[in-house]
Amino acid sequence: MAIVYDTYQHESGEPLPLLCMDDPARVLAWRDGRAVSAAAFLAQVQAVAAALPPAPAAVNLCEDRYAFLVAFCAIALRGQANLLPPSRAPQAVEEAMAAHPGSYALGDQALDPAPPGYHRLPPLDGVAAGSDLALPLLPAGQVASIAYTSGSTGAPRPHPKTWRGLHAGTAGNRAMLAAVAGESFTVVATVPPQHTFGLEMSVLLPLLGGVAVHAARPFFPADVARALAEAPAPRVLVTTPVHLRALVDSGIGLPPLAAMLSATAPLPADLARAAERRFGAPLLEVFGSTETCAFAHRRLVVDEDWRLYPGVALHPQPDGTLVQAPQLEAPATLADIVSLHDGGRRFRLRGRQADLLEIAGKRASLGDLTHRLLAVPGVIDGVVFQLDEADPIGVRRIAALAVAPGLDEHAILDALRRAIDPVFLPRPLRLVDALPRNETGKLPRAALLALLAHHA
Repeated sequence: MAIVYDTYQHESGEPLPLLCMDDPARVLAWRDGRAVSAAAFLAQVQAVAAALPPAPAAVNLCEDRYAFLVAFCAIALRGQANLLPPSRAPQAVEEAMAAHPGSYALGDQALDPAPPGYHRLPPLDGVAAGSDLALPLLPAGQVASIAYTSGSTGAPRPHPKTWRGLHAGTAGNRAMLAAVAGESFTVVATVPPQHTFGLEMSVLLPLLGGVAVHAARPFFPADVARALAEAPAPRVLVTTPVHLRALVDSGIGLPPLAAMLSATAPLPADLARAAERRFGAPLLEVFGSTETCAFAHRRLVVDEDWRLYPGVALHPQPDGTLVQAPQLEAPATLADIVSLHDGGRRFRLRGRQADLLEIAGKRASLGDLTHRLLAVPGVIDGVVFQLDEADPIGVRRIAALAVAPGLDEHAILDALRRAIDPVFLPRPLRLVDALPRNETGKLPRAALLALLAHHA
C-alpha cells in the first residue's frame, strides 16, 4: 500500500521504526476481550494513513484508547504531527488548529458540532493483516506529537516531540517498570492518552516498548477492576492520585497487580501506604512534565528522594532546574526547585519558584499551604492559590477552595491558624461541592478563578 508522505520538520538522523514488531504475532492490545497482534495493528494503521489528507498536523480526538493508538501512528506515518491540546473542549481544539494552519481533526466519534475539516476514523475491525509485514521507518527528527501544558499555571503552551525523543523516553520508562513488573506486562490506564503521562505509559510503551495495553479508559473503581480482570498478568495499573484515592476508599478488590504507577499530581504519603497495603503491589511515581516527559521515579513508601533515569542530569538554577535528558533535543528549564544527592543521581523536590510566597518578610509555599489545608480533619479536597491582582498595599492575596461537608469556613480557618502563620491565611476561603479537576486531576488556573468568582 503506497503512502504519500508529507513533511513536518524532518531532520537528519537514522530512521527509527514505527513500532516494536520483533514478533508480528505479539499482542499489542486487548480490545473487547480479543487480542490484537502487532501485525493486525500495523495493517489498520496503514489503511487509515492512506486515507488521510495532506496536512502539517492533526488533532487526535479519539476517545477509545486503541483508536487513539491507530490514529497516532497513522498521523505519524503520513509525516504529520499529532496535536494534543490540553482538553477536547471545542475552544482548545480550535486554538490548536489555528496555531497550525492547514491542520485537521481526526476522531472516532460522531461530533456535533465537529471541528472544521473533521475526519472520522473508519471501522477498524474489517482490516486484516496482509502478507506485507514490512515495518515502516520514520525520520528520527520528525515531530510526531505536539503536547500542550494543562493550563494549571497559565495559558497552555505547545511542546513538540520528535520521534527520536519519544523512542528515548520510552526506553527509560520501560526499564523503570521492567525492574518491578518483568520484561512483559499489560498496562491498564485510567489516564487519557492525550495527556503526556497517558501518552507515555499507555501509547508509547505498547508501541515502542513491546508491552501490551488494555484499550479501555476506566473511570469508576468497578470499571478499573473489570479492565484489570480482562488483562492478562502481570498487570501494571497506570493512574493518578485522584483515581487511586477513589479505589482505596471504595473497598473494591482488584486482581493481582505487579505494580501501580502514579503521576500528574503530588501523591500523599498516607495514600501511598494505604494503596500498597490494600492492593499488595509496589506503588511507583514518575516525575516529569509536558516539557520533559518522565525523567525520574521513586517509591514513596521506601524513599522520599527521586531517582533519575539513566542519562539524565539536573542543574539547579536560581529560578528552577535545568534538565538534560536523552529524550530532549535541547535542555529544558523547569520551575521546580530541587536539592541534589548521591552525586547528582537523586534529588528531593523543594517546591516551585512560582509557588514561593514572601509576605511581611515571611516565606511559605503554596504547595505546603495546600498540604496543611488538606490535613484539616473533614477536608476532603482543597487547594490554596494566589490571586493575580494586588491589594492597595501591593500584596497579592491568597485564596483557597475546599470541599468539606459538615464544616464551615470559620472552622477551617481556625484549624489553619494553629498550623500556619496568620499572614498566609487564605482570604477568601470558599466551600465548594467539588474542585474543577480535569481528566488527570489537575486544576486549571482559569477554572479555579472562575469558581472562586462564582462563590464570591
